[in-house]
Amino acid sequence: QVHVVESGGGLVQAGGSLRLSCAASGSIFSINAMGWYRQAPGKQRELVAIISSGGLTNYADSAKGRFTISRDNGKNTVFLQMNSLKPEDTAVYYCKITIWGTHYWGQGTQVTVSS
Repeated sequence: QVHVVESGGGLVQAGGSLRLSCAASGSIFSINAMGWYRQAPGKQRELVAIISSGGLTNYADSAKGRFTISRDNGKNTVFLQMNSLKPEDTAVYYCKITIWGTHYWGQGTQVTVSS
């Protein structure tokens, strides 16, 4: 059993910053990819950023230059530093952990950016 819990969401003004955290616990031997996704009202869930076990990263175009994903393998934790936030970044942000091809999702954390 693997549990994934996000934290760090909230309300911020445009131009501000937030740091999201996601911790995985349970029967974990080795985590492969760790990623952040988001879903805005009425829209499909989309990839924001992903990081491999070796530290390789990939970002959505909307996140490039503003967001940074990082991970702490010793603590099974992934972070998303979000700077220069825009109202269009408003969404529920979800963390996904991949272990041996199986995906585990967190419950999500709300990020609201006011104009």
